[in-house]
Amino acid sequence: MLTNNTICAISTALSPSAISIVRMSGSDALDIARKVFIPVNPDRFNKFESHTIHYGNIVDNFNDNKVLDNVLLTYMKGPKTYTGEDIIEINCHGGTYVTKEVLALLLKNGASMAEAGEFTKRSFLNGKMDLSQAEAIMDLINSETKMFAESSINQIRGSLSFYIKEMKNEVLNILSKIELNIDYPEYDEPELTIKEIKDKLLVLDSKLDDILKTSDTGKIIKEGIKTAIVGKPNVGKSSLLNNILKEERAIVTDIPGTTRDTVEETINLDGIPLKLIDTAGIRRANDEVEKIGIEKSKDLVSSSDLVIAMFDKSRELSDEDFEILKLLKDKKSIVVINKSDLDSKIDINELGKYINTDDIIYISAKNDLHLTSLEDKIKTLFFNNDISINNDIIITNIRHKDSLLKAKSYINEAINEASNNTPQDLIAIKLESAMAELSLITGESISEEVVNAIFHNFCVGK
Repeated sequence: MLTNNTICAISTALSPSAISIVRMSGSDALDIARKVFIPVNPDRFNKFESHTIHYGNIVDNFNDNKVLDNVLLTYMKGPKTYTGEDIIEINCHGGTYVTKEVLALLLKNGASMAEAGEFTKRSFLNGKMDLSQAEAIMDLINSETKMFAESSINQIRGSLSFYIKEMKNEVLNILSKIELNIDYPEYDEPELTIKEIKDKLLVLDSKLDDILKTSDTGKIIKEGIKTAIVGKPNVGKSSLLNNILKEERAIVTDIPGTTRDTVEETINLDGIPLKLIDTAGIRRANDEVEKIGIEKSKDLVSSSDLVIAMFDKSRELSDEDFEILKLLKDKKSIVVINKSDLDSKIDINELGKYINTDDIIYISAKNDLHLTSLEDKIKTLFFNNDISINNDIIITNIRHKDSLLKAKSYINEAINEASNNTPQDLIAIKLESAMAELSLITGESISEEVVNAIFHNFCVGK
């Protein structure tokens, strides 16, 4: 998968800014730089000392050395670089024109345009990091919250890699015992050996269970808590959304049916993305457009991670309210009674037939009363009110989860075969399959097509 060409790309956002960085990586990076860079201190630059910064001009060597920009040029000699290859980074003045001109000049002088994620791909292929670490770099770039960033940094530092290596070593240890039994049968003690193998496999299966349990938390950290706010018209759904966001995002009127489509926004809840969806009020509607919105609201209830069901304290429960309560069955939900500052007409005993009334939260969305109680309840539901990763390994990648599930399946098959006194060479086949799945996570055995697909999702220049 490795190529010998020297690649280049713009590594910063292409917009007016103080500084832009154009990066090159490859064996010809220094030679290309020498063609277009005139240093203020030639003697120092010509020493070609690694990890040094030089001030000078980028000049167009195809146009009488016309100066394009004053720059700082950094030279880093491989293999002690991000990619493992020689790297040149040109810090030029920010802006679209100058940055594009510098990039175009490098391309004219023999560099190739980097593909998406090709710098990190070369780092992986050159053994500077494993595949799980490379994927975590893109997660870090895309992270919008503290927790997802911290989880990504842990993975970049090798927390998951080390854990996978430990599990693979345990499988190898079991395989070596099996090979010993097969190659030296005169020393074999079948009952003791089978029991020992099974016990070790049960420990490994428990470890896989533990790490797989983190995937639910990982999904929330990465994708957020998809939260549908439901209720009949005019219970205060849009007011609640606006107050949580601290801005007028949704239209609020006294006219029923104002919200006909979903309004979606994301807030940061102590490091977790909370994806709030204000839905159309659920009621019997004659308007065809409103009917579509109501059906969409019901669909969102089933697909959401959390449902905030709102009821109006100043109005008696209606058929629409009972329909909403039925939608909450088998869902993580929070029942909120709005307009707590008004006289009560709602029958709490009727609500008690569907929910635990002790868990009801009373708020005034209009007056911003008790909204912190709602946020605390959300944190309790998902994290027991303790939102922290504490340097733990958390599975946030679907590909990793899939391989761990398959590895666990093979381990379980091996446990069953050990229980049935199946010949040990057949148990070894299952363990080798589990090893292969674990190796996919770190990229030790993975196809070129999968690698290309992973790095295709990266940004160009990283």
